[in-house]
Amino acid sequence: MILSLRVDERLIHGQIAMSWSKALNLQGIVVANDEAAIDDLQKMSLKMAAPNGVKAIILSVSDAINLLNDERSKKMRLMVITTTIKDALVVSDGINEKAEQVNIGNAGKMHPNGNEVTMTKEVRLIPEEIENLKELIEVYPDVFFQGTPNMEKHMGKDILKDIK
Repeated sequence: MILSLRVDERLIHGQIAMSWSKALNLQGIVVANDEAAIDDLQKMSLKMAAPNGVKAIILSVSDAINLLNDERSKKMRLMVITTTIKDALVVSDGINEKAEQVNIGNAGKMHPNGNEVTMTKEVRLIPEEIENLKELIEVYPDVFFQGTPNMEKHMGKDILKDIK
């Protein structure tokens, strides 16, 4: 079952390994990212960053969707991570079973292009991604922004109200 669909441009890192994996009692982390899927060094690094006992699977977005639609996936406690809201929307549209939660963690800070809008301290989105966020909220009205389980949760629809 997909416990969480998370947007995090850093993919698997300390917040995922130390906080979210424990809070959600994960058995697996599925990275749905086309670039990481073809980069052997990045795949190895991401697998090393996963906590002990949690399987890390790095696939293209389309291959991740196929895996998540496999009946065997429904028996595992999974987090799916994408780097962009657009990819999260593609995953959301492609999977048969909805994720229990959708979390925007970290986005838009690693590759700034100058026209980002600050949503939270951890999230800056370009206008196209704001439109993707609106679409994602239509499917998942309870999309939230939260870095770690201990941080304050901000509802996506409330953040959008404050964006001019």
